Amino acid sequence: MSESPFVLPVRTPTPASRVRPSPVTRRVVVLGAVAAVGLGLAGCGGEPARDVARADIDGDFGRYKVGRPYTIRGVTYVPREDFHYDETGIASWYGPGFHGRRTANGEIYDQNALTAAHPTLQMPSLVRVTNLANGRSLVVRINDRGPFVRGRIIDLSRRGAELLGFLREGVTPVRVQVLTEDSIALARRAGRDGPIPAAGATVAAARSGIPDTHLERGRVLPDPIVRRGAAGSPRLFVQAGAFRDAGNARRLADRLDGIARTEVSTVEIDGARFHRVRLGPFGTVTDADRVLSRVISAGYPEALLRVD
Repeated sequence: MSESPFVLPVRTPTPASRVRPSPVTRRVVVLGAVAAVGLGLAGCGGEPARDVARADIDGDFGRYKVGRPYTIRGVTYVPREDFHYDETGIASWYGPGFHGRRTANGEIYDQNALTAAHPTLQMPSLVRVTNLANGRSLVVRINDRGPFVRGRIIDLSRRGAELLGFLREGVTPVRVQVLTEDSIALARRAGRDGPIPAAGATVAAARSGIPDTHLERGRVLPDPIVRRGAAGSPRLFVQAGAFRDAGNARRLADRLDGIARTEVSTVEIDGARFHRVRLGPFGTVTDADRVLSRVISAGYPEALLRVD
């Protein structure tokens, strides 16, 4: 049996509430009603915008949810609890087309609140998102599923994108880190029962003082506090595959070398050594997206964007 070029990373699909055809010019395209109803996803139903105000009266703040695997455009997403998530990738944002609609965990989406969508993380969670291009960081609450464009790891609200400084550009390289203890406390407040996996088991269930957040009618909400760090120079790559066998990696690199500059680099994951085939680096998300599309068209549909 031949070695698969895509042993890394594991990917899973996300609910069908949004799709962005282009990372910069895109806004939001709503998927067909039949698919939306079939998946039971947020942002698909069409709750009126007045529900944003109504939620403050009725306490309609959603529930704790992980959810089952789902597939969008041939990509399968596997939601799971991860209280130690720490990844880099590309962020996008969504807003007007979903303002006032239900999110994946039953809350009401408010584009002016500090919330975000993630393909697989438990909801609600608190994460710190750092814009690697300008050093700004912000705490946001994960309460929805998305984004649905390959290479994107988080979809921020309009307000979140504004505070992080990429509203006009539409996309930016980011680091996303789950606030472990705070997210465990938030999960318990939202109704999660049972023991918390691994290191989180010792966290107090009723922790109240979560930094950069406030309580509003019983719901923990992030404050609009932007921390400022040093601006970086993130590098964007298209990763076509990762192999245990260096020869397989080299052969794939040779096949793709006509598309863009290709390199084979070595990385150790959980004690195992992999040889990554990557194209780049690229100076803009647009350039990286263009090459990603060509690599997928060349027969490597699980290629993805990576940020160093």
